[in-house]
Amino acid sequence: MATDKELSDFLEDVERRAFKQAVYAVRKEESALDIVQDAMIKLAEKYGDKPAPELPMLFQRILQNTIRDYFRREKVRSSWISLFSSFGNKQEDQENFDAMDMIEAEEGSFGSETGLVKLERKQILEFIEHEVQNLPSRQREAFLMRYWQDLNVAETAAVMGCSEGSVKTHCSRATHALAQALKAKGIYL
Repeated sequence: MATDKELSDFLEDVERRAFKQAVYAVRKEESALDIVQDAMIKLAEKYGDKPAPELPMLFQRILQNTIRDYFRREKVRSSWISLFSSFGNKQEDQENFDAMDMIEAEEGSFGSETGLVKLERKQILEFIEHEVQNLPSRQREAFLMRYWQDLNVAETAAVMGCSEGSVKTHCSRATHALAQALKAKGIYL
């Protein structure tokens, strides 16, 4: 059973990463904050009595389900808004009318992207993941801690057991290597 301190420390540790994950999924900072807060509350209320080692997996599941719930609510909200706005519309061909044709994704949201854009982004991310795996181990370790886990230079140095200057060097070399690999592939971000 996790103590209150263990639960609190876990939530404090996971907060930034969860927020980034939620922002990446929903593309709205305010909504992402709400999602992370809801997920943390659900974990504390329903699973606070679980052992500390189980908390990360439980929290990830709760966070993913909360993100899915957000998209479901948004879809329903958009449907109702579209349906109510179409009541005043006198269309000649009511038989072929489909309310889903009226729904438009919000500009800049994940749903507004074309299939080609989604495919290109997926391919670029797969290429980047492959190139990150090809980095030397220390560069990869520093790069992932700094830019994925969002640790600062001092925290990364403490975890890696090296100086802050070494962390900066490893990160610089990793970003240059990734940039060269992307440039060679014709990808400019």
